[in-house]
Amino acid sequence: MATITIRKKFTQKDELILIPRKEYEELLNFRTRQVKEVPLTSRQKRALLRARKNLAEGKFFTLNELKQKLAVKN
Repeated sequence: MATITIRKKFTQKDELILIPRKEYEELLNFRTRQVKEVPLTSRQKRALLRARKNLAEGKFFTLNELKQKLAVKN
C-alpha cells in the first residue's frame, strides 16, 4: 500500500495521510461490516462474567507478567 504522510507544518492542523481510494473503501467496508453474533452457552456466559469480575477487581496478569512467570523469552 502506498501511503503518504503530510506533516502538520504543511497543513496547519493535524497530519494527513493519503491512501488509494480502493483501500480507503475497503477500510470503510471493514469498519461497517456486520459481525455475525454467536450465542454463548451457559458455561461460556459464567466464564465471561467471572472474567469481567476479575478484571474489575484487578485480578489479572499482563502479557509481559505472564511471560515472566512462564519464563518465556521473546
